[in-house]
Amino acid sequence: MKLYFGNMVTTITTIMIIALVGFIGYSVWNRNTISYWGCRNLFLLMYGLVICCFAAARDGLDKTIQAAVDGSCTPGIFPLISIPTIVGCIGAAVIIVAAVATPIAKSQRMREIWFYVMSSGVMLKVVVMELARIIQFI
Repeated sequence: MKLYFGNMVTTITTIMIIALVGFIGYSVWNRNTISYWGCRNLFLLMYGLVICCFAAARDGLDKTIQAAVDGSCTPGIFPLISIPTIVGCIGAAVIIVAAVATPIAKSQRMREIWFYVMSSGVMLKVVVMELARIIQFI
C-alpha cells in the first residue's frame, strides 16, 4: 500500500492514473456515442503529460538523470538505461505521433483511431512502469 499511497506525490499519481485509465475505458465503452474525438485526444494528451510529470517525480527520474550526468546525488528507483525507461520513451513516441496526427486527420473515424493509438501508448507506459515498480519493491 505504501507503494501507491506512501506520500502525497504517490497518492496523487495513483489517483490520477486510475482516473486516466477510467477515462480511456469509458471512451472505449461508449465509443458509439462520442461525436468529437479530437477533444478526447487533446484531453488524453494534456492529462497524460501531467501524470507523466508526477510519475517521473514519484520515481525520481530527475535524480536518475542528474546522477548519470554528474554523480552528485543518488539515482531514482530505475536506472537510466532500463526496460521501464526505454519502454516509457517508446510509449511517449507513440503518443507524440498520435498527437501530431490527430489534427491532421480529416474524419472523426481517423481521430478515433488515433485516440486508440494514443491510449495504447499510455497503457503501455502505465502497465510497464507499475509492474516494474512492483517488481522493484518485492
